[in-house]
Amino acid sequence: MANFKTYLEESYNELVNKVSWPTWKELQGSAIVVLVSAMILALLVFVMDYIFGAQNMGQGNTAFWKGMVGFIYTLFQ
Repeated sequence: MANFKTYLEESYNELVNKVSWPTWKELQGSAIVVLVSAMILALLVFVMDYIFGAQNMGQGNTAFWKGMVGFIYTLFQ
């Protein structure tokens, strides 16, 4: 039990004295970068799914969207 108490004390000491926490402004900047990157990646996946998932279903020149989202939509119908 003494080892566990020492572990907790050293962990607390390291978190308080040795870890460099970001400022609020740095944290906001990092969150915006992550959000924008995730949106760009999601848009890229959506566009690729739309382009490669378009299939001609035999109704003239209209292409029916049958990508990943289309598959999930038909799965739950």
